Amino acid sequence: QVQLVESGGGLVQAGGSLRLSCAASGRTFSSYNMGWFRQGQGKEREFVATISWHGVTTYYADSVKGRFTISRDNAKNTVYLQMNSLKPEDTAVYYCAARGKSGSYYNAFDYDYWGQGTQVTVSS
Repeated sequence: QVQLVESGGGLVQAGGSLRLSCAASGRTFSSYNMGWFRQGQGKEREFVATISWHGVTTYYADSVKGRFTISRDNAKNTVYLQMNSLKPEDTAVYYCAARGKSGSYYNAFDYDYWGQGTQVTVSS
């Protein structure tokens, strides 16, 4: 069982930066691949970024590539999402999620545990 709690969301102007954190409970955090998803108002939840359990492999959605960076600190049971050059279209609730060794990194249904989400609002 893994419990996830996101933090770091807020209101920022376009071009600004935010750093999201996701703190995990449980001794098995380091065995999970971690992902960030987001859901804008009236939109479906979409994949943003993922990082492998050992932190070596990362993947990003095309819409955030070059602007967002996912990282993790297994000693602190925390995964991060550094978001730079934010755009109004990045406005959404951001969720972190944990996935076991199987499944697709971009498919929300393949993730086993989810946080409650943190709101990110980018003003123009």
